[in-house]
Amino acid sequence: MNFKFQHFVLLLFCVLLSCTSDDYAPIDYTSEEEPEEIEEPIGIQEPIKYLALGDSYTIGQGVEESERWPNQLIVELETNDFTVENSEIIAQTGWRTSNLINAIDNSNPQDFNLVSLLIGVNNQFNNQNFDVFISEFNELLQKSISIAGNSGRVFVVSIPDYGVTPFGNSWGNPEQIASELDAYNNYMMQRCAELNIPFINITEISRDLGDSEGALASDNLHPSGAQYTLWVEEILPVVLELITD
Repeated sequence: MNFKFQHFVLLLFCVLLSCTSDDYAPIDYTSEEEPEEIEEPIGIQEPIKYLALGDSYTIGQGVEESERWPNQLIVELETNDFTVENSEIIAQTGWRTSNLINAIDNSNPQDFNLVSLLIGVNNQFNNQNFDVFISEFNELLQKSISIAGNSGRVFVVSIPDYGVTPFGNSWGNPEQIASELDAYNNYMMQRCAELNIPFINITEISRDLGDSEGALASDNLHPSGAQYTLWVEEILPVVLELITD
C-alpha cells in the first residue's frame, strides 16, 4: 500500500469518527408540531320575530310604550345578543278571550317565531262562565302554536291579581278575586304542562307588591313600569332557554 493511499484511508477514518449518530438519523418528513385546532364558528342565532298577545297587561295600560313588559323583554333579548327583527302587540284594554280570538283572525299574523299569551282577567272581571274561558283559551293556545310555526316558541304568562290594588278593593272582594284568578291560572298552568309550553307565574309578584309605592300605574289598577321590570326578570330566563334550545 503506497503512502498516498494510506493517507486517504486514514483521513476517511477520521471523518467517520467525527460523525455522531445524530448525523445519520433518518429524516422525518412529517411535522412534529400538533396541528392547530380550528375553532368551530359560533352559530348565528336566528333573528327573533316576536308577537305578544293579550289584554291591558300586555298593551301596558297606564305606562309609556317603552315600559310595557313585551318592550322591556325585547330590550333584554337584545342585551343578550339576540337580534329582534320584528315585534308586534295584538292586545287591548278590556279584551276577553273572544275579543283576542277575533283580533287574531282579522289580522292573520304570520312569520313570527316567538309568541306570548296573557289573557283571561276580563273573563273573570265580567263574571263569564269559566267553561267559556277554558274553551277559548285552548283555542288561543292552538292559534299561538300555529303562529309560532316550526319554532315551537310559545310561552304563557299568568294573570296578575288586581284584587290587591285600590281599584280591586273598591270593586269587589279581594279574597274572591284571588280565588277565582287562581282557578284561571291553575287551569292554564295545567294545560301548558300537557303541551310542554312554559307557564310563567308573575301573579305572586303582583301580590307581594300590592299597592306599595311605585307598584302601580296612575290608575291604581294596572302595574307600573317598575313592576313590569320585575315581571321581565322572571320571564327572561325562561325565554332565553326557549329560544336557545
